[in-house]
Amino acid sequence: QRMRQSLLLFLQLLLLAIVALALLRPNWEGGRLAGDRYIFLVDNSASMNATDVVPTRLDEAKRRVEQLLDQMDSGSKGMIISFSDTAQVEQSYTDNVQELRRALAAIRPTIHSTSLDEALRLAAGLANPSTSIEIGNAQLAEPLPAKLYILSDGRFPDVRGFSLGNLEPEFVPIGMADAANVGIIAFTTGRSELHPDQLQAFARLENHGAEPVTVNLELYLDGQLLDARHSKIAAGEAASEAFGLGSVDRGVLRLAVTTPDVFMQDNQAWAVINPSRRARVLLVTSGNEPLQRALTVPSAQQWAEVTEIKPDALKNPEQKKLAAAGAFDLVIYDRCRPEQMPQANTWFIGAVPPLADWSASDPVVQPQIIDSDRSHPITQGIELGDVDVLEGRPLKAPPGATRLIDSNKGILMAISPREGFEDAVLGIDLLKTDEHGEAYANTNWPIKLSFPLFVSNLLQYFGRNQQASAGASYHPGQPVVLRSDSAAPLVVRTPSGESAEIPRSRQSTFNFAQTDQLGVYEVREAGKATQQFAVNLFDSRESDIRARTEGSIKIGFSEVTAQSRWEPARREIWKFLLVLALGVLLFEWYIYNRRVYL
Repeated sequence: QRMRQSLLLFLQLLLLAIVALALLRPNWEGGRLAGDRYIFLVDNSASMNATDVVPTRLDEAKRRVEQLLDQMDSGSKGMIISFSDTAQVEQSYTDNVQELRRALAAIRPTIHSTSLDEALRLAAGLANPSTSIEIGNAQLAEPLPAKLYILSDGRFPDVRGFSLGNLEPEFVPIGMADAANVGIIAFTTGRSELHPDQLQAFARLENHGAEPVTVNLELYLDGQLLDARHSKIAAGEAASEAFGLGSVDRGVLRLAVTTPDVFMQDNQAWAVINPSRRARVLLVTSGNEPLQRALTVPSAQQWAEVTEIKPDALKNPEQKKLAAAGAFDLVIYDRCRPEQMPQANTWFIGAVPPLADWSASDPVVQPQIIDSDRSHPITQGIELGDVDVLEGRPLKAPPGATRLIDSNKGILMAISPREGFEDAVLGIDLLKTDEHGEAYANTNWPIKLSFPLFVSNLLQYFGRNQQASAGASYHPGQPVVLRSDSAAPLVVRTPSGESAEIPRSRQSTFNFAQTDQLGVYEVREAGKATQQFAVNLFDSRESDIRARTEGSIKIGFSEVTAQSRWEPARREIWKFLLVLALGVLLFEWYIYNRRVYL
């Protein structure tokens, strides 16, 4: 008999076919976001302004985060953190993708250096129960495991002593590995050795590229062209240039690299020339002939006038009053320390400041110096490879401190900001005393040529950075302490022309922290310009814009491999097929009950 056409039979066969197809678990390849919580770390440091990726690296990083947001499943939560040398939560955990997109779009570029440490600590506080953090009285998120995406060009040092815990990191490199750049990393003024009555300007440029280059340099004084020349720089090398300024006693210098490249933020540098006074330095020591001798050489006396007292004098009420009033620009504590920190920059030798964030470990024998920060003004041009140390105490510095001297046993010198001042600590005694009270040398550094140069650099750095009238130069974001005995408030005019009034913080000091623009800042009292200071990038790591597109970054003991492409994954549709089968079954039941036949 010829089979009669039946819609019910057709629907039942279709139902069986759909169920059979679902059992086969069909799938396709697509992007993957594993888990249900994501933290996106977006680098907005200075190097992310590079244009080797159009329009900029930061814009490309934001575009990549947009792609990741598109792949989030419904109900998944995401968080966005921007970071440079500090970290900021742009959007706390939310499952609202539109809120995440708005927070992402609001991220703006900075001219700050890069450090991943604070951003990781912030992310870990949200993912690891043992480090859960709160802001105010509100907890930012439940401490649950999270997928961590780091979108950066990788121009930051490895993170030491950090445990990822519940964080599952993935490094997404942004930028070109062969991006070339020439940047100004130092620009200073000083007296000519042959003609002390005349000034010179000194510049140092670095070529972070695989090919030698010739760049055009132009030097301006108060907007007028003073000098122009070509500078040839070998691949991966640095070059120094000196400009004669004659008997100039005041003005603003601007050095410009006019040869275009993909990173323009380090193509200009500023230096302020003002009549300067020598820094007021207080040396607190019970006797240290090598240090006293280094402080009296002509190069040191050019920058500082030194007053010496014994450690016992620190308890003198008059001395305490001078320290609290900011009477000194720099206080050197040799194997001693005060009860309270002075209102001044400090240099501790063989001791640590009486602050909770500073500490020193037990003495170690013969630590070997392995590295120094050649970009920092205090240690630039200092060769320490031939320095021997009998005994040292490795330091634990506060968060945000800069390592100046590293050894195989730990940090031997670091510098850290403190309420507008800076504290430098050397974990090496220049002299030690034996059981008979006789002093002996703990290191051969004082007899090396690098030691008086180091002391001169230190005096010059603290002398300039303490007073804008001496032509100070600061890094972006670095707080500035301004001094004035006037009763009138201070007003600072930024390079963009905006003005900010600064409240007096102490008897004669003003703290200014809005140094987020490159250029010259003008300080005015009672409507009259009295001081100037400059903000320059001067960061070799940021100028080296070659992105870390291969290899890995190291976080604690974990190696995080760079992922230029999203990891492929399989998207399964068996759940949708079962829903479709249920729909077919309901339709078949409806037809059966209506007694519809074909």
